[in-house]
Amino acid sequence: MNAAVTGANLAGDRKPPLLEQLRANPKLPLIIGASFALAAIAAFWLWSRAPDYRVLYSNLSDRDGGAIIASLQQMNIPYKFADGGGAVLVGADQVHEARLRLASQGLPKGGSVGFELMDNQKFGVSQFAEQVNYQRALEGELARSIESISAVEAARVHLALPKPSLFVRDQQKPSASVVLTLHRGRSIDDGQVSAIAHLVSSSVPELNAKNVTIVDQSGNLLSTPATGNRGLDASQLKYAQEIEQSYIRRIEAILQPIVGASNVRAQVAADIDFSTVEHTDEKYSPNQDPAKAAIRSQQSSDANQQGASPPGGVPGALSNQPPINPTAPLSTAPANQPGAAAAQANPAVGAAGANAANTVASNTARSGGPSSVRRDVTTNYEVDRSISHVQQAAGAVKRLSVAVVVNYRGAANAQGKIAAQALPAAEMEQVKNLVKQAMGYSADRGDSLNVVNSQFAGDAPEPELPLWRQADNIELAKSVGKYLLLAIAALWLWFGLLRPLLRKHLQGPQGAGSAAAAATVKAAEEQSPEQVKLSEEARQRQADRHQDNLQHAQSLAEKDPRLVAMVIKNWMGNNE
Repeated sequence: MNAAVTGANLAGDRKPPLLEQLRANPKLPLIIGASFALAAIAAFWLWSRAPDYRVLYSNLSDRDGGAIIASLQQMNIPYKFADGGGAVLVGADQVHEARLRLASQGLPKGGSVGFELMDNQKFGVSQFAEQVNYQRALEGELARSIESISAVEAARVHLALPKPSLFVRDQQKPSASVVLTLHRGRSIDDGQVSAIAHLVSSSVPELNAKNVTIVDQSGNLLSTPATGNRGLDASQLKYAQEIEQSYIRRIEAILQPIVGASNVRAQVAADIDFSTVEHTDEKYSPNQDPAKAAIRSQQSSDANQQGASPPGGVPGALSNQPPINPTAPLSTAPANQPGAAAAQANPAVGAAGANAANTVASNTARSGGPSSVRRDVTTNYEVDRSISHVQQAAGAVKRLSVAVVVNYRGAANAQGKIAAQALPAAEMEQVKNLVKQAMGYSADRGDSLNVVNSQFAGDAPEPELPLWRQADNIELAKSVGKYLLLAIAALWLWFGLLRPLLRKHLQGPQGAGSAAAAATVKAAEEQSPEQVKLSEEARQRQADRHQDNLQHAQSLAEKDPRLVAMVIKNWMGNNE
């Protein structure tokens, strides 16, 4: 009876679950659902009423961001931030208006100014201030041009422009430095670095691209100077590598159809001449035939003199003798023969003198008196010469060194197995000639070629390893062992932890009672006959006691039914 009362009290104190409470009160789920519906409608209405924000400016510096926010507050334009404060957002219908109004105020400044700095020049500005403003404007324009590259977020340009000097020894070349801030996760290649250097050098007079230093935000030098490999820069080394790779491809392409795609290896070392040579040659040819030569200038001079006695006689020793004593001639010559008197006066003159005298006399007779004629002619010919100006471009190949390795060819031996065999000498000579033609071999240039026929290391047969040392078997054992360990761990978790817990929680009171009964039966089976007899006697005494209690309760109900009614009423109240 006491046990029944205790069980009734425990049953009365246990609260019903939430689902049973909801079922008992059908209005509560309706109230909760209506509340959720009203909250969803209110959230949707607020979301529809909120303005659609668009990006006004992004990647702003702190100075520009503060100035833009102050201007937006003055213009009563609502805004908000994004990307951790790096972007300013305004309403979609106010983006263009806000940009125009901010642009009228010079925002955002972007951290650099360009040639608009020269727009508002004051009267009486000194030359130094004007030069400084021009340099600032040029630096700002270059920075803006560099920032237009996709990988560059921001750029700063510093120019060192020396003052011009009249003396050559005091002249200095300008230089420049560029600091790049790259976008996160982005990088620029050597070509882009070279393009930036040439962009800056082309914008500043007399600035060489080698005098432009480019550094990123981490302090890494991007514009690498000339390397120590024979003074070559990165572009020249790249050009040399491209030349070598082109020769390698040509050699392998012509040999692969003969020996196979994977049976030839070639390497080329090219000596490139990157020096620029200018040669001027001026040659003078010897004197040529005057009849075929070109006349530059010709000058002639004629002189004619009359009334003077021309010199007569024959030049020589006879005409230089002193005159002889005159003698009276026995006969006189006629007046119309002046040559006879000259012959009689100087018999040593002879016939030649007479002839000369006759000639002079004839000239005198024709001209009416003595005369002299002189003619000078000067002719200048063109000087024959040739001038050649030759400029040799950089990048010519000075010398090639080529090494080619050809693999052995597989052939069946006497046992019928495939074995590697060397190529015949005739075929190797053919391969060598093909390589010479492909590389443009020139003995005058000093090219060298070495063709070797050898077995490749990857084609050599490897010794067989035992099964337990083979790589595939080791990997298979590792994978199987891993899954086996996982299976063992899963079985231990199931049989050692999960299954006992599930069995313990899933068994109810009946299960516990049946387990206890089964344990009792098992214990009874394990007891001896005497113990079994004693346990039966105990159960009999307990049954007799229960029967006595029932009879006592019946007699008590017959004697005092009011008391029994009160007890039953108390039990019913506790159950409620």
